Amino acid sequence: MNYSKFAVIGVGKYGASIARRLADKGAQVFAFDPNEEKIENIKDDVAFGVTLDATDFRALKSQNIDEMDAVVVSIGENFEATILTCVHLLDLGVKRIIARASGDHQRLILGKIGITEILTPEKEVADAIRERLLNPDIISFFSLPDDHEIAEIRAPKGCVGRTIDSVGFRNKYDMTLITIKRLFCEKRNGEDCDVQHIIGVPKSDTVINEKDTLVVFGAAKSVERFIEINQSL
Repeated sequence: MNYSKFAVIGVGKYGASIARRLADKGAQVFAFDPNEEKIENIKDDVAFGVTLDATDFRALKSQNIDEMDAVVVSIGENFEATILTCVHLLDLGVKRIIARASGDHQRLILGKIGITEILTPEKEVADAIRERLLNPDIISFFSLPDDHEIAEIRAPKGCVGRTIDSVGFRNKYDMTLITIKRLFCEKRNGEDCDVQHIIGVPKSDTVINEKDTLVVFGAAKSVERFIEINQSL
């Protein structure tokens, strides 16, 4: 991977999840938290774990934090500590700072001090739940700027048995079909079972099956329109 050295400041549930996922991908991860128990819980999963108060400028500087490719500030409920930590990181010349915020007010404040990459996990979870409730056929989605999204959709009945070309994802719905997740029967431990695989880049003559999952990109309203029309056919 291009970036290999990351710091995660604040390793509660959310920060620890980020740290472990980065480490699983082969990154060198440095975890910092003032809570010794949290560091004990994660130190075996990352390259380096230190009990440290990131609001202490000298303590932060002593860790050569400016050498990191990116620093994730995921302190949680103590927003004052988040702000002070971010200011210290900016002063130390950290290349890339990604900070956690809860709500629009915190996003605004972080933006004012110069943080451009902001995580809002609570909003992301709320958006995902809202989308699943309003559109049960959406299995998962990734929200993008300007009301666009990448969504995984259960193949609507109006698409089943039809080719990609005949459905008209681009021409009729102004969407792009990225790929299809399809179930295949495979032997596992001597038993037949259904296993989902990605079929790659779909061709225009690829036929959509009943149990397919369609991975699409487009405006949120286009995705909703596509589902509504094809479920009613």
